[in-house]
Amino acid sequence: MGELAVEKHVKYVLSVEKRKDDFESVVMEHLRMNGAYWGLTTLDMLGKLEMVDRDEIVSWVMQCQHESGGFGGNIGHDPHILYTVSAVQILALFAKIDVLDIDKVSNYISCLQNEDGSFSGDMWGEVDTRFSYIAICSLALLHRLDKIDVEKAVKYIISCKNVDGGFGSIPGAESHAGQIFCCVGALAITGSLHHVDKDLLGWWLCERQVKSGGLNGRPEKLPDVCYSWWVLSSLIMIDRAHWIDKEKLVRFILDCQDKENGGISDRPDDAVDVYHTYFGVAGLSHLEYPGLKPIDPAYALPVDVVNRIFFGK
Repeated sequence: MGELAVEKHVKYVLSVEKRKDDFESVVMEHLRMNGAYWGLTTLDMLGKLEMVDRDEIVSWVMQCQHESGGFGGNIGHDPHILYTVSAVQILALFAKIDVLDIDKVSNYISCLQNEDGSFSGDMWGEVDTRFSYIAICSLALLHRLDKIDVEKAVKYIISCKNVDGGFGSIPGAESHAGQIFCCVGALAITGSLHHVDKDLLGWWLCERQVKSGGLNGRPEKLPDVCYSWWVLSSLIMIDRAHWIDKEKLVRFILDCQDKENGGISDRPDDAVDVYHTYFGVAGLSHLEYPGLKPIDPAYALPVDVVNRIFFGK
């Protein structure tokens, strides 16, 4: 089995932040907030968060905030719940949540809840269970879950459950590993996991493992490193992670590394990016790969960060 090229990955993550004109930077321009969260959380899991200038990053994050309280993907970009959760998570990593006007941010999020309990991503109104998870996760980290109708939010998520035990993006949509993570994560945070058929869902999720050891997001699809997070986190939350072959999955993730230049790709020999680097390292953390900080499966933040927020440890 190969080894995790820690130093190379650290170098890669740091270099992504510094490059401004190459292809990866240009296509990431509108979602730089997400990219910063993926990169910084990766560094923290690798024990290297001190290598970045936290004050500079916190200052940039705050420049992405709008009057509405929501955050954009970069300075001058429109606010969206997708970027707002990353902003909250980045500030949580640095123990800087206190720089926020918490009421302003939580009001922005709570205003996106719809009558049926679902959430829109922004003022334009697209509804998706991803946004339900993000709203619940963000507000929990801010200790403001009381700002929304949690019962209605849970009821909406349950209405997206399918006969195969999985969940879709809206009621009636097909089950997908990414959406399952969002729904299971939201139910875990709200103490509502009793609504999940753990054996049925666990079976669907462990069926995502293919011959190479990697996991896919839906039946008949190719494996992708990012599902090492979406599927594995969901299995951990429902206590069924022992239903997959963990050693084969570790091997698959390590095979997706660029050992020379750092970074992890979706599949072996593809181009690396910071998204798959984060999900690869997070997957290895769940698989208890030596030397990695444990990450919380529901909040997608290192366990010590979550403990600090909820238990003051």
